[in-house]
Amino acid sequence: MLTRLLLIFAALSSSASWSQPYPAKPVKFVVPFAAGSATDIAARMIAEELRAGMGQSFVVENKPGGSGQIAAETVAKSPADGYTLLFTTNTTHSANPFLFKTLRYDPVKDFAPVARIMYIPVVLVVDPKLPIHSLADLIAQAKAQPGKLSFGYGNSIGQVVGASVAHTAKLDVVTVPYKSTPQAMTDVLGGQVSYTVADMASGNANIKSGKLRAIAVSSAKRSSLIPEVPAIAETPGFQGFDLSAWLAIFAPAGTSNDIIHALNAETNKALARPAIKERIAQFFAEPAPSSPEELGEFVRQQLGAWGSRIKQAGIEPE
Repeated sequence: MLTRLLLIFAALSSSASWSQPYPAKPVKFVVPFAAGSATDIAARMIAEELRAGMGQSFVVENKPGGSGQIAAETVAKSPADGYTLLFTTNTTHSANPFLFKTLRYDPVKDFAPVARIMYIPVVLVVDPKLPIHSLADLIAQAKAQPGKLSFGYGNSIGQVVGASVAHTAKLDVVTVPYKSTPQAMTDVLGGQVSYTVADMASGNANIKSGKLRAIAVSSAKRSSLIPEVPAIAETPGFQGFDLSAWLAIFAPAGTSNDIIHALNAETNKALARPAIKERIAQFFAEPAPSSPEELGEFVRQQLGAWGSRIKQAGIEPE
């Protein structure tokens, strides 16, 4: 009899815990890049907003490595209970399927879209000691001195933008891969590398101080945050060029719609707050709220766009 009573009590207790509103315990954001990166900073900002809005801790866990594959695979294989989420970028969900021969996750089948956060246009920056003030100047310089200019990149969008420019203009430049964009910028600052592609958040201070010269942004149109810098698409031969970084939240496939929509609603509330808009502007980024369904369609569209761009650039998967 005592055993039966204990079993009944345990079952009732378990049922009570199941009925608790989400989130009933801390939620984890898995970030595929190191602490201090733009993605990490954004994740911590949104985590704090969700903590305040949903009354539960949102903890950031950095899992860098493998071009984001380690973090993506971790979340894809996590329980679909809403307590392990992927706070990621175009690297894991747009570029990796075309940059690697095999992936241990599927960016569409293994994830449930939650909310898009922001767009981050990237900017082509050069060593200001070089006589290069525009993309046209860069192309002319590279063609006048084949094999002399060098291009450094530290992430997928830098690699794809740089390769696309070189392929479209038929340039002979030395390509130098780095583990991170700040390392590439450091070598441009030091004159070891001619140019790189950087997100505006990390490059802005050096651009404003004159240590780096911005010559073009990768978005379809000029950024309202640095309107004096033309878009790559404005240069003859690059019409229609449009490639920007983006950030979004995903849950493991199978996560309940109630949880997905609760997270989406609270995230969109945060993105609408003036203080958050101001902080995002400091990233030289633009808020990009969405419904889960819109994010899902966006991911499929971006896969097509990135796949086409990577193939056109002649980048072979590793």
